Amino acid sequence: MLRQTIANTSRALRSTARAGAQRQLARPQFIQSPIAAAARTVAPRVRWYSAEAENKEAETKNGEEKAAEETEATKLKKELEAKEAEARDWKDKCLRSVADFRNLQDRMAREMKAARDFAIQKFAKDLVDSVDNFDRALTMVPQEKLKSEEKSPHLSDLVNLYEGLKMTENILIETLKKHGLERYDPEGLPFDPNEHEATFMTPMQDKEHNTVFHTQQKGFKLNGRILRPAKVGVVKNR
Repeated sequence: MLRQTIANTSRALRSTARAGAQRQLARPQFIQSPIAAAARTVAPRVRWYSAEAENKEAETKNGEEKAAEETEATKLKKELEAKEAEARDWKDKCLRSVADFRNLQDRMAREMKAARDFAIQKFAKDLVDSVDNFDRALTMVPQEKLKSEEKSPHLSDLVNLYEGLKMTENILIETLKKHGLERYDPEGLPFDPNEHEATFMTPMQDKEHNTVFHTQQKGFKLNGRILRPAKVGVVKNR
């Protein structure tokens, strides 16, 4: 009976070992199939998420590069606008400087011309009195004596003196005219307050109103500028 018990126990142990070995051999086959299936199922997902991340990373990188390029372009554009504004400012300053320099040249040329034209103004004012004396001396000779057919020796001497003074006056007037000093007689012309000085006024029916009918003292101009206004009598009919 003991032998039978031992035999049964040995048989049971062998059966158990055989069943365990079969389970050990069958378990890897049973487990391997789900793992392989899971690997086949999960692997594409892992690769898909990795590609999406790479795409996002590439897009982010491209966006950053594009933003950097846009920032750099904006910066360069602002710098270019600033340089253009500075260039316009310098151009305006240069044009203003050129215009100011040309105006200075024109003003200096006018001042130099005026200095040349009126350098003898003081001398001319002192000289016109001498010219007036010639005119007064000539007007003191009566015209009837000059036109008389019968000339005595004294009358001939007077006529010769008159003609000599007249020639001297003409030469003096022509010489002064070459230097810009001119004498003018406004008799018969309309009264001009810029050129004439009215010493008296009187009504005259045979003459127009505001007309110079008498020259008391002739006037003088120096290069077109009034050096001394003419003293005149003016018609006043109103």
